[in-house]
Amino acid sequence: MQAIDHIINSAAKSNYMSAGQISVPIVFRGPNGAAAGVGAQHSQCYAAWYAHVPGLKVLTPYSAEDARGLLKAAIRDPDPVIFLENELLYGESFPVSAEVLDSSFCLPIGKAKIEREGKDVTITAFSKMVGYALQVCHDVVGNNVKEDDIVK
Repeated sequence: MQAIDHIINSAAKSNYMSAGQISVPIVFRGPNGAAAGVGAQHSQCYAAWYAHVPGLKVLTPYSAEDARGLLKAAIRDPDPVIFLENELLYGESFPVSAEVLDSSFCLPIGKAKIEREGKDVTITAFSKMVGYALQVCHDVVGNNVKEDDIVK
């Protein structure tokens, strides 16, 4: 919160205030959401709030692959990007594909990733909630209900 003025009034607006003459290629990376052992002022989700600020792009990765690919995209982006990580995911383990280990691996900003494809229901989630959505989908499919779409 200490940098909020610089983020929303300087970084996010500079391109517009300069008629496109000034770009602000910066990444603001930080923890986001509930966390263990911290006060209430450190356990809130700012993703939706930042997403409503014109000029900012907001990324909230779920897996290690998401984090690697999206952070690289954020660094390459000519505009300010807010990169929010849920601290509770730091202790999670995720499978990593060979594709992700390639130095050219990068995920596009603004394109949803379909974690599990289906045809009857679409479930959208971001950050840590993707894990819960995947678990619910697994539980529901295990009960002979058709697969769901999970989009993040």
